[in-house]
Amino acid sequence: MKRDSMMNGTPSPLRLGEPAPDFTARSTAGSIRLSDYRGRWLVFFTHPADFTPVCTSEFVALTRASAEFEALGCELLGLSVDSLFSHLAWVRAIHDRFGVEVRFPIIEDPTMEIAKAYGMVAPDAVDAAAVRTMMILDPEGVLRASNNYPAEVGRSIPEILRTVHALQRVHGGGVLAPADWTPGNDLLREPSQRVADIVSAAASSDWFYQPVPDVA
Repeated sequence: MKRDSMMNGTPSPLRLGEPAPDFTARSTAGSIRLSDYRGRWLVFFTHPADFTPVCTSEFVALTRASAEFEALGCELLGLSVDSLFSHLAWVRAIHDRFGVEVRFPIIEDPTMEIAKAYGMVAPDAVDAAAVRTMMILDPEGVLRASNNYPAEVGRSIPEILRTVHALQRVHGGGVLAPADWTPGNDLLREPSQRVADIVSAAASSDWFYQPVPDVA
C-alpha cells in the first residue's frame, strides 16, 4: 500500500464530515486508488479475517445485494489484513460453496496502515480481528456515516442500503430522514431558525417537526 495523503505519525480517527485520506493499494481487482471512486457513493468496510464464518456470510449477502447498491450509484470496497492471495483463495471458496462471485475489490492491508489511518483499529492494535467497521463516503470523498460491530456479529445489509438511501435523500439539504425511514415514506423539513416562522406556526411543535413527502 502506498500512502498518498495520510498524516505522518499517529493519525487521528476520521470524523463525520471530513474528507477521507487518499491511498493506493493492491486488491482483488488490481491496484486501487481511493480517489478513483470520486463521483460515486462508496461503502468502504473492513472485515476481521478471510475464511471466517461471519465475514463469509457478509460477503455472500453483499454480493447478492450488489445490484441494489449499483442502482444507487454506490460502490463496495472491502479491506482486511489478509494478503491478496488469501483474498483470492477465499473468493474462490465462496464461489464454490455459495455459487456467487465476489466482484467488488478486496484490499490487502497486512501492515494495517490503511485501517489505522481511518481509525478502523486502534493506533497500537496488533491485529484487526476484534472489529468490523463500515464507512460511507459521498461522491466528494467525505465521510457521511460509520459504524462498528464486534467480530461475533454480522452487519445488516438492508440497513446499509437504507442508510445509503437516506444519505442520498438528505445530501442536498432541506430535509431530514426520521427514525426507521425507508424510501417513499415522509421525510422531515429542516426546522426554521426565524422567530417569525416559530410564532406563526399553527401548533407549538410545527416549526421543528414538519413531515414532508418523499418526492425523489
